[in-house]
Amino acid sequence: MKRTSMLLMSVMLLLSMFLAACGNSGTNTPAAGGDTPKETPPADGKKEEAAPVSLRVFSTFGGTDAAREAFQAALDEFTKEHPNVKIDNDTMSANDDGFRTKVNTDMNSGNEPDLLFYFIGADAEGFVNAGKVVPLNEVLDADAEWKNGFIPDALELAKQKDGNIYAAPLTGFYEGLFVNKKIFEENGLELPTDWAKLTTAVEKLSAKGIIPLSVPFDQSHYLIEHTILSAAGPESQSKGLLDGIDPNWEKAYAAMKELYDLGAFPKDAATIDLSMSGNYYSEGLAAMTIEGSWAVGGWSDDTRDNSTVLPFPTVPGGAGSGNDIVGGFGSGFYLSKATYDDAAKKEAAIALLKHLTSPASIQKIASANGGTPAADVEVTGLPQVALDGFAMAAKAATIVAPVDSKVSQETFGNLRANVQPVVEGKKTPTQAIEEAKKTEDANKK
Repeated sequence: MKRTSMLLMSVMLLLSMFLAACGNSGTNTPAAGGDTPKETPPADGKKEEAAPVSLRVFSTFGGTDAAREAFQAALDEFTKEHPNVKIDNDTMSANDDGFRTKVNTDMNSGNEPDLLFYFIGADAEGFVNAGKVVPLNEVLDADAEWKNGFIPDALELAKQKDGNIYAAPLTGFYEGLFVNKKIFEENGLELPTDWAKLTTAVEKLSAKGIIPLSVPFDQSHYLIEHTILSAAGPESQSKGLLDGIDPNWEKAYAAMKELYDLGAFPKDAATIDLSMSGNYYSEGLAAMTIEGSWAVGGWSDDTRDNSTVLPFPTVPGGAGSGNDIVGGFGSGFYLSKATYDDAAKKEAAIALLKHLTSPASIQKIASANGGTPAADVEVTGLPQVALDGFAMAAKAATIVAPVDSKVSQETFGNLRANVQPVVEGKKTPTQAIEEAKKTEDANKK
């Protein structure tokens, strides 16, 4: 964190010595064994200040994100030690799909942020392939202390298809079926560890006016991810759609329709977003939701204290094991190529990147959002549901990246758009997957 000031002081010292030697015609050159002349301090006694630098950092640590304050604190720590650096903390909520549009617009219009916190995988392929961000391999190799601060799996999972690391990971995640144990107990229901128990719970809770499973149709990311993983299994889910259609993907959409017909979803699932869906669960109006580890910090104390998390059960005839989960290190900090090539910004940007992904910062962010730390640090102060999530991940048969990292954004948008038509019977699961396949083929040409 102090490399910047140390390097600047070293440069100033060398420059001072050079000027002193030239300006005095060699009269101050020491004889053999003599003392080196001392640097003459500035007349006013003040040290030269580092040139001001402005950096823009874009992330999803905004809105109600559980780590919003911890992230801002990490930025404040950096600017306190580097008073010449001004940081524009540009944030949006991850629950607002507009952040994807903003990132793509910025990256394609030459307005890329200096540091970008964004997804690793298919979502980043466009700007990675366009050379908008730099590989971090050499930067990591040049600083063993920084590189060794990450757990090896975190860096391995951060690699793009070309084998390079473009994003420095911060925290990982797990996703699963979150269940309000209190609601289940009050209604005499077993935890939904298999499909029969899940559908039984849906029928009974729906009949009592309790929302069984709070998810939206438009922003149906987690519903799609988990039903496809459950129906198609880890191998097929990871292949995506480019090599052909696995019929088990159709079973995922058939399972969504079955749940819909049983009354699983909120009555306004067609119009709500992820934030409202999460509110229903947080307020105790829903018995279950499908979310990621980051959501826990935003729930009410009562709901958080009464929640646990389980792998999504295998759909009828599906290829999943019933113990497969979505997780990993799916996001990280990218360094803009334009910033890397800017001598006035490069050093400060790299220093900030290292600070934000240091073990100390990772520990604070992970403790705030319950994410899996990318460093070997102790995460403290977590509720039991977060510990249940870590245990679920530790016992999982397979942990795979989300399906939206395996297909193009346009394809995943197509998969999302077809959830409502399928569950309402306006399209068949086969039609939905065939449309997604056409979209994927068109985007890979």
